[in-house]
Amino acid sequence: MLGASLLLALREIRRHLLRSILTVLGIVIGVAAVITMVTVGNGVTASVRGQIASLGANTLMVVTDSQARQAGGGAPRNFTREDVDAIREQIGGIDRVAGQVNSSVAATADGINWQTSVIGTTRDGIAIQAMALTAGRVFTAEEEASGKAVCIIGETVRKNLFANVDPLGRELRLGKLTCPVIGVLKARGQGGPGSDQDDSVLMPARAVQRQIIGTTNIYWIVIGLNPAYDNVTVSADLSRLMRERRHITPGQSDDFRLIDMKQISDTVSGVLRVMTGLVAAIASISLIVGGIGIVNIMLVSVTERTREIGIRLAIGALAREVRLQFLTEAVVLCSLGGAIGISLSFGLSILLCKIMAVDFIFSPLINLGSLLFSSFLGIVFGYVPAQRAAALNPIDALRHE
Repeated sequence: MLGASLLLALREIRRHLLRSILTVLGIVIGVAAVITMVTVGNGVTASVRGQIASLGANTLMVVTDSQARQAGGGAPRNFTREDVDAIREQIGGIDRVAGQVNSSVAATADGINWQTSVIGTTRDGIAIQAMALTAGRVFTAEEEASGKAVCIIGETVRKNLFANVDPLGRELRLGKLTCPVIGVLKARGQGGPGSDQDDSVLMPARAVQRQIIGTTNIYWIVIGLNPAYDNVTVSADLSRLMRERRHITPGQSDDFRLIDMKQISDTVSGVLRVMTGLVAAIASISLIVGGIGIVNIMLVSVTERTREIGIRLAIGALAREVRLQFLTEAVVLCSLGGAIGISLSFGLSILLCKIMAVDFIFSPLINLGSLLFSSFLGIVFGYVPAQRAAALNPIDALRHE
Protein backbone atom coordinates (compact mmCIF):
# COMPACT_ATOMS: atom_id res chain seq x y z
CA MET A 1 0.00 0.00 0.00
CA LEU A 2 2.85 2.38 0.87
CA GLY A 3 4.55 1.70 -2.45
CA ALA A 4 1.37 2.39 -4.39
CA SER A 5 0.84 5.61 -2.42
CA LEU A 6 4.39 6.69 -3.20
CA LEU A 7 3.90 6.11 -6.94
CA LEU A 8 0.63 8.06 -6.89
CA ALA A 9 2.34 10.89 -4.99
CA LEU A 10 5.14 11.12 -7.55
CA ARG A 11 2.58 11.10 -10.36
CA GLU A 12 0.66 14.00 -8.83
CA ILE A 13 3.86 15.99 -8.26
CA ARG A 14 4.89 15.44 -11.88
CA ARG A 15 1.45 16.46 -13.15
CA HIS A 16 1.74 19.83 -11.37
CA LEU A 17 5.50 20.32 -11.51
CA LEU A 18 5.64 24.13 -11.38
CA ARG A 19 3.11 24.28 -8.54
CA SER A 20 5.09 21.64 -6.63
CA ILE A 21 8.34 23.58 -7.06
CA LEU A 22 6.79 26.80 -5.78
CA THR A 23 5.20 24.89 -2.91
CA VAL A 24 8.48 23.46 -1.60
CA LEU A 25 10.42 26.71 -2.10
CA GLY A 26 9.94 27.67 1.55
CA ILE A 27 11.26 24.28 2.68
CA VAL A 28 14.25 24.61 0.34
CA ILE A 29 15.13 28.07 1.64
CA GLY A 30 14.61 27.08 5.27
CA VAL A 31 16.75 23.94 5.11
CA ALA A 32 19.48 25.68 3.10
CA ALA A 33 19.56 28.63 5.52
CA VAL A 34 19.71 26.49 8.66
CA ILE A 35 22.46 24.18 7.39
CA THR A 36 24.49 27.06 5.94
CA MET A 37 24.32 29.06 9.17
CA VAL A 38 25.31 26.06 11.30
CA THR A 39 28.15 25.07 8.95
CA VAL A 40 29.58 28.57 8.74
CA GLY A 41 29.12 28.99 12.50
CA ASN A 42 31.10 25.80 13.12
CA GLY A 43 33.83 27.08 10.82
CA VAL A 44 34.02 30.43 12.63
CA THR A 45 34.11 28.65 16.00
CA ALA A 46 36.95 26.40 14.85
CA SER A 47 38.83 29.40 13.45
CA VAL A 48 38.52 31.35 16.71
CA ARG A 49 39.59 28.33 18.75
CA GLY A 50 42.58 27.95 16.44
CA GLN A 51 43.57 31.59 16.89
CA ILE A 52 43.34 31.28 20.67
CA ALA A 53 45.27 28.00 20.57
CA SER A 54 47.99 29.77 18.57
CA LEU A 55 48.59 31.88 21.67
CA GLY A 56 49.31 28.66 23.54
CA ALA A 57 46.91 25.85 24.34
CA ASN A 58 46.38 25.10 28.05
CA THR A 59 48.28 28.23 28.97
CA LEU A 60 48.10 30.72 31.83
CA MET A 61 49.36 34.28 31.53
CA VAL A 62 50.19 36.54 34.46
CA VAL A 63 50.00 40.23 33.53
CA THR A 64 50.06 43.46 35.48
CA ASP A 65 46.71 45.15 36.09
CA SER A 66 46.87 48.64 34.58
CA GLN A 67 43.76 49.83 36.45
CA ALA A 68 45.24 48.76 39.78
CA ARG A 69 48.45 50.64 38.97
CA GLN A 70 46.57 53.80 38.07
CA ALA A 71 44.47 53.65 41.24
CA GLY A 72 47.53 53.25 43.43
CA GLY A 73 49.62 55.78 41.55
CA GLY A 74 53.35 55.49 41.06
CA ALA A 75 55.32 53.36 38.63
CA PRO A 76 53.95 50.09 37.23
CA ARG A 77 54.75 47.04 39.32
CA ASN A 78 56.30 44.60 36.88
CA PHE A 79 57.52 41.09 37.64
CA THR A 80 61.02 39.83 38.33
CA ARG A 81 63.10 36.79 37.46
CA GLU A 82 62.66 35.68 41.06
CA ASP A 83 58.89 35.58 40.47
CA VAL A 84 59.43 33.28 37.50
CA ASP A 85 61.73 31.02 39.53
CA ALA A 86 59.26 30.91 42.42
CA ILE A 87 56.42 29.88 40.12
CA ARG A 88 58.58 27.15 38.58
CA GLU A 89 59.65 25.77 41.96
CA GLN A 90 56.56 26.22 44.15
CA ILE A 91 53.51 25.63 41.95
CA GLY A 92 52.52 22.07 41.03
CA GLY A 93 51.09 21.19 37.64
CA ILE A 94 53.38 23.47 35.64
CA ASP A 95 55.41 22.11 32.74
CA ARG A 96 57.16 25.31 31.68
CA VAL A 97 57.28 28.97 32.68
CA ALA A 98 58.84 31.97 30.96
CA GLY A 99 59.11 35.68 31.68
CA GLN A 100 58.71 38.00 28.70
CA VAL A 101 59.27 41.64 27.78
CA ASN A 102 58.52 43.67 24.70
CA SER A 103 59.26 47.00 23.08
CA SER A 104 58.39 48.81 19.87
CA VAL A 105 61.45 49.33 17.66
CA ALA A 106 62.37 50.46 14.18
CA ALA A 107 63.78 47.46 12.28
CA THR A 108 66.15 48.05 9.37
CA ALA A 109 67.59 45.65 6.80
CA ASP A 110 69.25 46.50 3.48
CA GLY A 111 68.10 50.10 3.72
CA ILE A 112 64.44 49.17 4.32
CA ASN A 113 62.74 50.35 7.51
CA TRP A 114 59.80 48.71 9.30
CA GLN A 115 58.26 49.53 12.66
CA THR A 116 57.71 46.32 14.60
CA SER A 117 57.64 44.82 18.10
CA VAL A 118 60.59 43.01 19.63
CA ILE A 119 59.67 40.35 22.20
CA GLY A 120 62.16 39.05 24.71
CA THR A 121 61.42 35.43 25.58
CA THR A 122 63.02 32.02 26.12
CA ARG A 123 62.92 28.61 24.51
CA ASP A 124 60.28 27.63 27.07
CA GLY A 125 58.24 30.68 26.10
CA ILE A 126 58.37 29.67 22.44
CA ALA A 127 57.27 26.13 23.30
CA ILE A 128 54.46 27.27 25.64
CA GLN A 129 52.97 29.52 22.94
CA ALA A 130 53.24 26.79 20.29
CA MET A 131 55.43 28.88 17.99
CA ALA A 132 56.72 26.84 15.05
CA LEU A 133 59.57 27.74 12.71
CA THR A 134 59.58 27.41 8.93
CA ALA A 135 63.33 27.90 8.73
CA GLY A 136 66.32 28.17 11.04
CA ARG A 137 66.44 27.39 14.76
CA VAL A 138 65.49 28.68 18.22
CA PHE A 139 67.90 30.12 20.78
CA THR A 140 70.42 27.87 22.46
CA ALA A 141 70.75 27.66 26.26
CA GLU A 142 74.07 29.51 26.03
CA GLU A 143 72.52 32.34 23.99
CA GLU A 144 69.73 32.72 26.52
CA ALA A 145 72.06 32.72 29.54
CA SER A 146 74.50 35.22 28.04
CA GLY A 147 71.83 37.44 26.52
CA LYS A 148 73.35 37.18 23.06
CA ALA A 149 71.72 39.33 20.39
CA VAL A 150 70.18 36.81 17.96
CA CYS A 151 66.68 37.08 16.54
CA ILE A 152 63.82 35.09 15.06
CA ILE A 153 61.54 37.09 12.78
CA GLY A 154 57.82 36.79 12.10
CA GLU A 155 56.36 36.30 8.64
CA THR A 156 55.20 39.93 8.31
CA VAL A 157 58.68 41.19 9.15
CA ARG A 158 60.19 38.76 6.66
CA LYS A 159 57.87 39.93 3.86
CA ASN A 160 58.58 43.60 4.48
CA LEU A 161 62.34 43.44 5.05
CA PHE A 162 63.50 40.27 3.26
CA ALA A 163 60.89 39.75 0.56
CA ASN A 164 63.27 38.55 -2.15
CA VAL A 165 66.16 37.09 -0.15
CA ASP A 166 66.78 34.35 2.39
CA PRO A 167 66.88 36.13 5.77
CA LEU A 168 68.85 33.41 7.60
CA GLY A 169 72.28 34.69 8.59
CA ARG A 170 71.59 38.26 7.47
CA GLU A 171 71.92 41.24 9.80
CA LEU A 172 68.85 42.95 11.22
CA ARG A 173 69.17 46.30 12.96
CA LEU A 174 66.75 46.94 15.84
CA GLY A 175 67.14 50.56 16.90
CA LYS A 176 70.88 50.79 17.70
CA LEU A 177 71.30 47.04 18.13
CA THR A 178 72.40 44.72 15.31
CA CYS A 179 71.64 40.98 15.43
CA PRO A 180 71.81 38.05 13.01
CA VAL A 181 68.57 36.35 11.93
CA ILE A 182 68.65 32.70 13.05
CA GLY A 183 65.03 31.67 12.34
CA VAL A 184 61.70 32.50 10.70
CA LEU A 185 58.40 31.89 12.51
CA LYS A 186 55.52 30.11 10.87
CA ALA A 187 52.61 32.46 10.10
CA ARG A 188 50.14 32.63 13.00
CA GLY A 189 47.61 35.20 11.75
CA GLN A 190 45.62 37.72 13.75
CA GLY A 191 45.71 37.50 17.53
CA GLY A 192 42.92 40.01 18.08
CA PRO A 193 41.48 43.23 16.62
CA GLY A 194 44.33 45.03 14.90
CA SER A 195 46.92 42.63 16.33
CA ASP A 196 49.24 40.87 13.87
CA GLN A 197 51.08 38.03 15.62
CA ASP A 198 53.49 37.79 12.68
CA ASP A 199 54.67 41.40 13.02
CA SER A 200 57.26 40.70 15.70
CA VAL A 201 60.88 39.79 16.32
CA LEU A 202 61.86 37.29 19.04
CA MET A 203 65.09 37.66 20.98
CA PRO A 204 66.47 36.17 24.22
CA ALA A 205 64.81 38.00 27.10
CA ARG A 206 68.12 39.06 28.66
CA ALA A 207 69.29 40.60 25.40
CA VAL A 208 66.15 42.73 25.16
CA GLN A 209 66.36 43.70 28.84
CA ARG A 210 70.01 44.73 28.70
CA GLN A 211 70.35 46.26 25.25
CA ILE A 212 66.90 47.64 24.33
CA ILE A 213 64.74 48.46 27.36
CA GLY A 214 67.58 48.82 29.91
CA THR A 215 65.88 47.10 32.85
CA THR A 216 65.67 43.64 34.41
CA ASN A 217 61.89 43.86 34.81
CA ILE A 218 59.60 41.25 33.28
CA TYR A 219 56.36 42.55 31.76
CA TRP A 220 54.34 39.33 31.75
CA ILE A 221 54.74 35.63 32.49
CA VAL A 222 53.52 32.72 30.35
CA ILE A 223 52.93 29.33 31.98
CA GLY A 224 52.41 25.98 30.28
CA LEU A 225 50.18 23.71 32.36
CA ASN A 226 50.28 19.95 32.67
CA PRO A 227 46.98 18.69 31.12
CA ALA A 228 46.60 16.23 34.02
CA TYR A 229 46.08 19.13 36.45
CA ASP A 230 42.99 21.26 36.91
CA ASN A 231 43.40 24.82 35.60
CA VAL A 232 41.25 26.29 38.36
CA THR A 233 43.34 24.70 41.13
CA VAL A 234 46.63 25.79 39.57
CA SER A 235 45.26 29.33 39.07
CA ALA A 236 44.24 29.54 42.72
CA ASP A 237 47.69 28.39 43.89
CA LEU A 238 49.35 30.82 41.52
CA SER A 239 47.19 33.71 42.72
CA ARG A 240 48.09 33.00 46.35
CA LEU A 241 51.80 32.86 45.54
CA MET A 242 51.75 36.14 43.59
CA ARG A 243 49.82 37.94 46.34
CA GLU A 244 52.39 36.75 48.84
CA ARG A 245 55.37 37.78 46.71
CA ARG A 246 53.85 41.17 45.89
CA HIS A 247 52.95 41.79 49.55
CA ILE A 248 49.24 42.23 48.98
CA THR A 249 47.42 42.14 52.30
CA PRO A 250 43.99 40.52 52.85
CA GLY A 251 41.27 42.86 51.64
CA GLN A 252 43.49 44.53 49.05
CA SER A 253 42.74 44.00 45.35
CA ASP A 254 45.23 42.17 43.15
CA ASP A 255 47.54 44.35 41.07
CA PHE A 256 47.93 41.52 38.57
CA ARG A 257 45.60 39.40 36.45
CA LEU A 258 45.59 35.73 35.54
CA ILE A 259 44.46 34.90 32.00
CA ASP A 260 43.47 31.29 31.34
CA MET A 261 43.60 30.72 27.57
CA LYS A 262 41.65 27.46 27.84
CA GLN A 263 38.86 29.21 29.73
CA ILE A 264 38.78 32.00 27.15
CA SER A 265 38.62 29.46 24.34
CA ASP A 266 35.75 27.57 26.01
CA THR A 267 33.84 30.79 26.74
CA VAL A 268 34.21 32.21 23.24
CA SER A 269 33.29 28.87 21.68
CA GLY A 270 30.20 28.67 23.89
CA VAL A 271 29.09 32.17 22.90
CA LEU A 272 29.61 31.40 19.22
CA ARG A 273 27.62 28.18 19.52
CA VAL A 274 24.74 30.07 21.12
CA MET A 275 24.86 32.72 18.39
CA THR A 276 24.96 30.05 15.70
CA GLY A 277 21.94 28.32 17.24
CA LEU A 278 20.07 31.63 17.49
CA VAL A 279 20.73 32.51 13.85
CA ALA A 280 19.75 28.99 12.77
CA ALA A 281 16.52 29.25 14.80
CA ILE A 282 15.67 32.53 13.08
CA ALA A 283 16.44 30.99 9.70
CA SER A 284 14.19 28.02 10.50
CA ILE A 285 11.16 30.35 10.55
CA SER A 286 11.09 29.93 6.78
CA LEU A 287 10.46 26.23 7.40
CA ILE A 288 7.22 27.16 9.14
CA VAL A 289 6.32 29.39 6.19
CA GLY A 290 7.08 26.51 3.86
CA GLY A 291 4.93 24.19 5.97
CA ILE A 292 1.99 26.59 5.69
CA GLY A 293 2.46 26.50 1.94
CA ILE A 294 2.28 22.71 2.07
CA VAL A 295 -1.02 22.86 3.98
CA ASN A 296 -2.44 25.34 1.50
CA ILE A 297 -1.53 23.42 -1.64
CA MET A 298 -2.65 20.09 -0.20
CA LEU A 299 -6.05 21.56 0.67
CA VAL A 300 -6.30 22.82 -2.90
CA SER A 301 -5.33 19.35 -4.11
CA VAL A 302 -8.06 17.73 -1.98
CA THR A 303 -10.64 20.12 -3.47
CA GLU A 304 -9.47 19.46 -7.04
CA ARG A 305 -9.52 15.70 -6.55
CA THR A 306 -12.74 15.40 -4.55
CA ARG A 307 -14.44 13.39 -7.30
CA GLU A 308 -11.44 11.07 -7.60
CA ILE A 309 -11.51 10.52 -3.83
CA GLY A 310 -15.25 9.76 -4.00
CA ILE A 311 -14.70 7.12 -6.69
CA ARG A 312 -11.94 5.45 -4.65
CA LEU A 313 -14.09 5.38 -1.54
CA ALA A 314 -17.11 4.11 -3.52
CA ILE A 315 -15.24 1.13 -4.95
CA GLY A 316 -13.95 0.01 -1.57
CA ALA A 317 -10.95 2.12 -0.62
CA LEU A 318 -10.61 2.62 3.14
CA ALA A 319 -10.39 6.05 4.75
CA ARG A 320 -6.93 5.25 6.14
CA GLU A 321 -5.71 4.43 2.62
CA VAL A 322 -6.87 7.83 1.34
CA ARG A 323 -5.27 9.48 4.35
CA LEU A 324 -2.01 7.63 3.69
CA GLN A 325 -1.99 8.73 0.05
CA PHE A 326 -2.21 12.45 0.88
CA LEU A 327 0.22 12.16 3.78
CA THR A 328 2.68 10.45 1.43
CA GLU A 329 2.34 13.29 -1.07
CA ALA A 330 3.05 15.86 1.65
CA VAL A 331 6.05 13.92 2.96
CA VAL A 332 7.47 13.45 -0.55
CA LEU A 333 7.11 17.19 -1.27
CA CYS A 334 8.86 18.15 1.97
CA SER A 335 11.58 15.52 1.53
CA LEU A 336 12.31 16.74 -1.99
CA GLY A 337 12.49 20.29 -0.66
CA GLY A 338 14.85 19.14 2.09
CA ALA A 339 17.10 17.30 -0.37
CA ILE A 340 17.28 20.33 -2.68
CA GLY A 341 17.96 22.58 0.32
CA ILE A 342 20.85 20.36 1.45
CA SER A 343 22.40 20.48 -2.03
CA LEU A 344 22.01 24.26 -2.14
CA SER A 345 23.48 24.69 1.35
CA PHE A 346 26.59 22.71 0.40
CA GLY A 347 27.52 25.22 -2.30
CA LEU A 348 26.56 28.24 -0.18
CA SER A 349 28.56 26.99 2.79
CA ILE A 350 31.71 26.47 0.74
CA LEU A 351 31.34 29.92 -0.83
CA LEU A 352 30.76 31.75 2.48
CA CYS A 353 33.57 29.86 4.23
CA LYS A 354 35.94 30.85 1.45
CA ILE A 355 34.83 34.50 1.60
CA MET A 356 35.19 34.57 5.40
CA ALA A 357 38.49 32.63 5.28
CA VAL A 358 37.32 29.95 7.71
CA ASP A 359 37.38 26.16 7.48
CA PHE A 360 34.47 24.33 5.84
CA ILE A 361 33.38 21.73 8.38
CA PHE A 362 30.85 19.27 6.94
CA SER A 363 28.45 17.91 9.55
CA PRO A 364 26.60 14.72 8.50
CA LEU A 365 24.43 15.01 11.61
CA ILE A 366 22.95 18.42 10.78
CA ASN A 367 22.40 17.42 7.13
CA LEU A 368 20.68 14.15 7.98
CA GLY A 369 18.72 15.81 10.77
CA SER A 370 17.49 18.52 8.40
CA LEU A 371 16.29 15.92 5.89
CA LEU A 372 14.46 13.95 8.57
CA PHE A 373 12.95 17.11 10.04
CA SER A 374 11.69 18.25 6.65
CA SER A 375 10.05 14.82 6.20
CA PHE A 376 8.49 15.17 9.65
CA LEU A 377 7.10 18.56 8.60
CA GLY A 378 5.33 16.75 5.76
CA ILE A 379 3.50 14.62 8.32
CA VAL A 380 2.67 17.59 10.57
CA PHE A 381 1.45 19.95 7.88
CA GLY A 382 -0.03 17.28 5.63
CA TYR A 383 -2.20 15.66 8.29
CA VAL A 384 -5.11 18.16 8.20
CA PRO A 385 -5.58 17.96 4.39
CA ALA A 386 -5.17 14.16 4.51
CA GLN A 387 -7.75 13.86 7.29
CA ARG A 388 -10.15 16.09 5.36
CA ALA A 389 -9.81 13.84 2.28
CA ALA A 390 -10.33 10.68 4.35
CA ALA A 391 -13.45 12.13 6.01
CA LEU A 392 -15.26 12.90 2.73
CA ASN A 393 -18.64 11.27 2.17
CA PRO A 394 -18.45 9.17 -1.02
CA ILE A 395 -21.91 10.29 -2.24
CA ASP A 396 -21.17 14.00 -1.69
CA ALA A 397 -17.74 13.56 -3.25
CA LEU A 398 -19.20 11.92 -6.39
CA ARG A 399 -21.67 14.78 -6.82
CA HIS A 400 -18.88 17.37 -6.50
CA GLU A 401 -18.34 19.46 -9.63
